[in-house]
Amino acid sequence: MSLIKRNEANWLPSVFDDMFKTDWLGGTTNVNSIGTSIPAVNIQETEDNFSVEVAAPGKTKEDFNIELDNDVLTISSEEKKENETSEKNGRYTRKEFSYSTFKRAFSLPDSVDSEKISASYKDGVLIIELPKREEAKVQAKRMIEIS
Repeated sequence: MSLIKRNEANWLPSVFDDMFKTDWLGGTTNVNSIGTSIPAVNIQETEDNFSVEVAAPGKTKEDFNIELDNDVLTISSEEKKENETSEKNGRYTRKEFSYSTFKRAFSLPDSVDSEKISASYKDGVLIIELPKREEAKVQAKRMIEIS
């Protein structure tokens, strides 16, 4: 446990945080971030569409779930890895495995044509194209005659 001065109002949660974040062998870890990684996202708007780019190297297109529900676009992924060992005579003091997950949700504007959304994955970047409805695209400048 760390020797941090506690505020009388919130000392209990801090004590539990210290207890669960301290490794049995003396190290510390951030328990809240184990298994969670939030990939960087770029969103670009052009006259015709929005483009969402998600940085996710090392994954395959099968690792992603993309859902659209009530104009909310949700991108998620889950990956589990465990190293098999065949050691029969020893006891583990630590055996680590990998579990990573993320979920991002975006509210789509009314201008997106949800029937034409498409996605692709290339070179570690998931790209989701969100085309705009025809009526939402920027119209060319024109002169209007007065009658």
